[in-house]
Amino acid sequence: HDRDRFRITAYSCGEDDGSAMRRRLEGAFDRFVDLCPVDDAEAVRRIHGDEVDILVDLTGYTTGTRTAILAARPAPVQVNYLGFPGTMGADFIDYIIVDSIVAPPDQQPNFAERLVRLPHSYQANDTRRPIAAQRPSRSECGLPERGFVFCCFNNTFKITPILFDVWMRLLAMVPGSVLWLFQANDKVGDRLKAEAARRGVDPARLIFAARRDLPDHLARHDCADLFLDTLPYNAHTTASDALWAGLPVLTCRGGTFAGRVAASLLSAVGLPELITESREEYESLALALARDPARLAALRQKLRQNRHAAPLFDSAGFTRDLEAAYSRMWDTWCAGRCPEAFAVG
Repeated sequence: HDRDRFRITAYSCGEDDGSAMRRRLEGAFDRFVDLCPVDDAEAVRRIHGDEVDILVDLTGYTTGTRTAILAARPAPVQVNYLGFPGTMGADFIDYIIVDSIVAPPDQQPNFAERLVRLPHSYQANDTRRPIAAQRPSRSECGLPERGFVFCCFNNTFKITPILFDVWMRLLAMVPGSVLWLFQANDKVGDRLKAEAARRGVDPARLIFAARRDLPDHLARHDCADLFLDTLPYNAHTTASDALWAGLPVLTCRGGTFAGRVAASLLSAVGLPELITESREEYESLALALARDPARLAALRQKLRQNRHAAPLFDSAGFTRDLEAAYSRMWDTWCAGRCPEAFAVG
């Protein structure tokens, strides 16, 4: 951020895990305040005492939420951003930061907050995410050396029976292909393999990836051919990780914020041709790409070229747009006007 115009304070409500990311975050702000030891009332007192102008909630209704702090209105302008892909449904949140894909203007009646649309993707991305220099081989990942690798590292609770049907049909139509999934827990492998068998697919064609440190996780994307997104709840960070690692993502645009995030990311990285509008189109395009190595290779090359030029990973440009949004929010409050929806740029 432009420190001549903004003073940035972080209020942490999560436990200190001792990670390098935690240390990096602590050093990234003008002030880093740990609110874990204090109750909501004391947190409200501290934030109000710090004379915060704009309070941005990065958690929403997710793990570790402390919505009661915002309900007490410790800041004159309060914003819902990033952590929760939807409305808070609360009159104490003034704005939600979105883009024209995840929340088009006609969606305003479905949000308690005023929509603030950034010109590209709403999602901030970290261009300092390291990718391990040592890329694993397919065999090291438990994958066949030959054959098409469909991949989805989304949390498995996003996999619906209807979507799983699509994936099993793809395996049936692409001989030698496998589906590489994230092993979210000890039971998911057995259960999904049983579901594959029920659909007439050899369970051995489902392969599960254990949790890894982020650099190693990003590096193993190189072993996959195509990332298959989930619907109606898309990949979010998982999709941006795949794109950062150079793996094309195929999505189907949904009807809600949570189901349109991958479309936002693909648009911002210059790959709108990987956005489909129905399950049928999604299945058809996945099959076409699996059968056309040259077409898929061209998409991978385009992604490699766009990664350093497209808006999705332009941190400086994103920051300028976000600062423009905050400035207009503050100007609106200073002018005595009610929060109003607007677009940046």
